[in-house]
Amino acid sequence: MVVPSAVGRDMSPESLPLGTIPMVDMSAPSGRGELARRLVRACAERGFFKAVNHGVPARAAARLDAAASAFFARPAAEKQAAGPPDPLGYGSRNIGANGDAGELEYLILHADPAAVARKATVIDDEDPARFSAAVNEYVDAVRRLACRVLDLLGEGLGLRDPTSFSRLISAVDSDSLLRINHYPTSAATVEADAISKSGCNGIGFGEHTDPQILSVLRANDVDGLQVLLPDGRRGAGDEWVPVPADPAAFFINVGDLLQALTNGRLVSIRHRVMASTSRPRLSAIYFAAPPLHARIAALPETVTAGAPRRYRPFTWAEYKKAMYAHRLSHNRLDLFHASGEDDPDGTNS
Repeated sequence: MVVPSAVGRDMSPESLPLGTIPMVDMSAPSGRGELARRLVRACAERGFFKAVNHGVPARAAARLDAAASAFFARPAAEKQAAGPPDPLGYGSRNIGANGDAGELEYLILHADPAAVARKATVIDDEDPARFSAAVNEYVDAVRRLACRVLDLLGEGLGLRDPTSFSRLISAVDSDSLLRINHYPTSAATVEADAISKSGCNGIGFGEHTDPQILSVLRANDVDGLQVLLPDGRRGAGDEWVPVPADPAAFFINVGDLLQALTNGRLVSIRHRVMASTSRPRLSAIYFAAPPLHARIAALPETVTAGAPRRYRPFTWAEYKKAMYAHRLSHNRLDLFHASGEDDPDGTNS
């Protein structure tokens, strides 16, 4: 069931009403301390929030949109020269091999200028530097936003080192990615009975959580994103809540690694994208990730007698391997639950 969304002007200090999507003013009108507390509340109760007054230049977003739109408008044979995704590069597929549903085409790029430059030669062979400049300007801006959010979360959680999270994604060998999704209307303009027979049911990208630390999403003015939130009715469970499109805002969600790093204090939210029946949807997601060798373990401040360690330590490389071996909708963190025999401090791992 899908329920209407409710987005407030800005989060109130009290707990959020069930079924609502928090909106956070990143300009900190009430001060940095209050901003940090609001971010923690949003990420603990929802795992997701809408960021306004975020500081990312509109020019950077517009340049990326233009570059992406120009690429996706090219003939299929030219686009395929930038693929197949391994996992980086161009892909166009029905998401169905692992029991998921959806249809889209996409570009996945490593968030590293040198890697972007190499891929740009087949993405924009007329002027590779033009594409590289647009991507790198955008990635730099959203990385700064992600680091600011993570540092504020560190402050709000009372970490001894509030930069513990942001240092992971600022490392020179960070595994952060930029994914650009294009949902063409052709996926949803077929007859309703044909959709039913295909099993797509209007889904553009199936239900999942993001595996990385933090995801920073911006889309055009086409609706489609939905998040799974508590409904609030007795016994009703969770409900899919549509997120109204706002190309001037960023939508930020907690990833699996941040849930593990905070011992479950912050929650990785399940979400999906529905296909539009009228206009194509274009979105760009910055997945903030640590280096492959980074050790992911609950920070000491999050482990207490009342909140014992929930997940065993693991590396990002281990988690990625498990991610690719399971369905998109699989709860991958379940594979890393701590057992009663685990060292509570993770010193034997």
